Amino acid sequence: MNIQSQTISLTGLRFYAYHGVEPQEAIVGAWYSVSLQMETDITKAIGSDLISHTINYAEAAAIVKQQMEIRSRLLEHAAGRIANALFETYNSLKQITVSLSKENPPIGIPCSSATVKITAVR
Repeated sequence: MNIQSQTISLTGLRFYAYHGVEPQEAIVGAWYSVSLQMETDITKAIGSDLISHTINYAEAAAIVKQQMEIRSRLLEHAAGRIANALFETYNSLKQITVSLSKENPPIGIPCSSATVKITAVR
């Protein structure tokens, strides 16, 4: 078998957090959604059926939760922290895309979400 692409995705992780530029955002908070696409070598896991040969997505979700609990003014900053923390944890991680959305951002116009999406390569 010749595997062309190896990606683990977590989609729609939801958190209530306190990110934002405006002072009231640190008090009121908002709902956020985080999705990850992680490119890694899962060849060993395919054959072994062992979690130690792949990215443990429950652990990855816990890392995202930990980063979301740290207040940031900017979504860009929070998304970058998430990517860095996952790279630090998983040496096998080759590339990651982090999509971070803030629901109902306070921009003075009805808006369902504001999203920052970054792709980082080791």
